[in-house]
Amino acid sequence: ANKMREEIIEAAAETDDFLTEKYLEGQELTQDEIKSALKKAILNKKIIPVLCGAAVKNETVNYLLDVIRDYLPSSDELTPIEANKPNSEEKVMVERKKDAPFSALVFKTISDPYVGKLTIFRVYSGSLSADTGFFNSSKGERERIGKLFTIIGKEQKQVDRAEEGDIVAVAKLKNTETSDTLCDEKNPVIFDPIKFPEPVISFSVTPKSRSDEEKISEALHKLAIEDPTLKISRDQQTKELIISGMGDLHIDVIVKRLKTNYGVDVTVGTPKVAYKETITSKAKAQGKYKRQTGGRGQYGDVHIEVEPLERGKGFEFVDKIVGGAIPKNYIPAVEKGIKNAMSEGIITNNPMVDVKVTLYDGSFHSVDSSDIAFQIAGAMAIRKAVLEANPILLEPIMEVDITVPEEYMGQVSGDISSRRGKILGMDHKGNFEVVKALIPLAEMFKYATELRSMTQGKGTYSMKFSTYEPVPQKLAQSIIEKSKRDTKQEENQ
Repeated sequence: ANKMREEIIEAAAETDDFLTEKYLEGQELTQDEIKSALKKAILNKKIIPVLCGAAVKNETVNYLLDVIRDYLPSSDELTPIEANKPNSEEKVMVERKKDAPFSALVFKTISDPYVGKLTIFRVYSGSLSADTGFFNSSKGERERIGKLFTIIGKEQKQVDRAEEGDIVAVAKLKNTETSDTLCDEKNPVIFDPIKFPEPVISFSVTPKSRSDEEKISEALHKLAIEDPTLKISRDQQTKELIISGMGDLHIDVIVKRLKTNYGVDVTVGTPKVAYKETITSKAKAQGKYKRQTGGRGQYGDVHIEVEPLERGKGFEFVDKIVGGAIPKNYIPAVEKGIKNAMSEGIITNNPMVDVKVTLYDGSFHSVDSSDIAFQIAGAMAIRKAVLEANPILLEPIMEVDITVPEEYMGQVSGDISSRRGKILGMDHKGNFEVVKALIPLAEMFKYATELRSMTQGKGTYSMKFSTYEPVPQKLAQSIIEKSKRDTKQEENQ
């Protein structure tokens, strides 16, 4: 502690020539001199204060408040803030004065159980009175306000007016969200939005009770409004509800708040990977659907050829019927049947992609043929053809940027290999290495926690979708077998 205090005093002395001389002469700096020097250094961004404490035990919280009061600058000590003119690249400087046009930035949104949505913002210039309004330059809309509040802990105190430097709250705004700029309509400005980190971990959530299925979407929407680092999505392929956040603890807090605040109890799991199917060779097959039930029957007969397309090309259907083997009005039904079967999956329950289907022959019955008969025939044909065309599974591959201290590079590189990843390159930045790699999504679901463990909390990463690539045969076989087991279980329920 004494050593760290000496380091602080030395840092403070370096900000002022008089104090530097006094310190070098061995004279002791007074408490007021240290405070004044530290505040000046913090204001000039030469020193960044770092405090340690334990919020769980409420330790050092009061000291934190003292530091904020004693060392951080008040609004009238700050320089003008840069902003943008709406619909323009022109920059303007906003003077932090009470008599300047009103401007503010929303930095927090809360769902209050009594007043509903509570929007909290800091006034950068001018003033705002209760029962008036403002212009939301981020949305291009005006908003009316009623009461203004200051927030002290859990208490809300009503005020008539908010001035430059104040932090206040307004209830029940319709269109205003976190990071929006509020201002005078005659003097519009837009402040740079708050940059929130992208989520690094995702989980699927399922309500334990069917009665909560409708409540969960609304509850998660409210939580996401309060917390911009929480992302909510519905996987269009797997139909799972996915929550993404900054780590295991973050997700744990969200799950507890769902239960405590909204009465929704959920099961949390690892998201399903959105695999896709494709083929690797050409094949031909016939699909013939014939049914006679006493009255009018059903008849449809199609011959198709399938061949693989380049990755990302999707689906292509080619009609090469000649001589009226299949009437033109039934061709769309054949295509529909093929597409429906492909969307449901042939070897698993995952959609088939990057396939060209050529319809080249078939037959029909003048009485018994119908759209539904040719849909069924098309589906039968594609299922047969795919099984003959060496089908494979594709998995999503993520482009991952991992930033770690140099001393952990060996461990991190080995871990990437163990996840079936490929290192594309490395950049050196100070004492850190930035590794760019391609890693299957299936290997990344708990990476945030494991990377922190590997690097003692010093490693970070970001990722984005890159492409789909074939799943290794052994792993693909286990996925196919699991899909078959899951299908049987669903049929038996």
